[in-house]
Amino acid sequence: MRFLEESIVKVGVEVSNAYEAIEAAGNLLVEGELIEESYVKAMKDAYKENGPYFVLAPHIAIPHARPEDGGKEASVSLVQLKNPVEFGHSANDPVQLVFGLGASSSEEHLTLLRKLTMLLNDSGNVEKLTAAETYEEIKKIVEMER
Repeated sequence: MRFLEESIVKVGVEVSNAYEAIEAAGNLLVEGELIEESYVKAMKDAYKENGPYFVLAPHIAIPHARPEDGGKEASVSLVQLKNPVEFGHSANDPVQLVFGLGASSSEEHLTLLRKLTMLLNDSGNVEKLTAAETYEEIKKIVEMER
């Protein structure tokens, strides 16, 4: 299980729309061999078909797909956007933190979501993650939640 490790976190990423944001978060997981390319496509397809259902809180998106879409290992990446983008969510736009959720089983999926929820339930953490300028700053926030 890989949760917000340095290789799957990027700070100050520039994208121009929601699809690029989803792709950026997904590609970190592809590069880490945690999901397959097909999983990133499934994440973008889910957004196209179902809208911004994964924009779960103000400024936070957690795109994901089903394990059978190419999930290899339970993992969470983070792309912190330099400039927030609109996902089309009436209450929670614009999004600045995009957590890519890679899952290889439903059970692992829920474990990762719980960890992420604990981290994001603290609005102070969300502010710190949004303001962070380095991975080191993000690592401190994540480690405080363990």
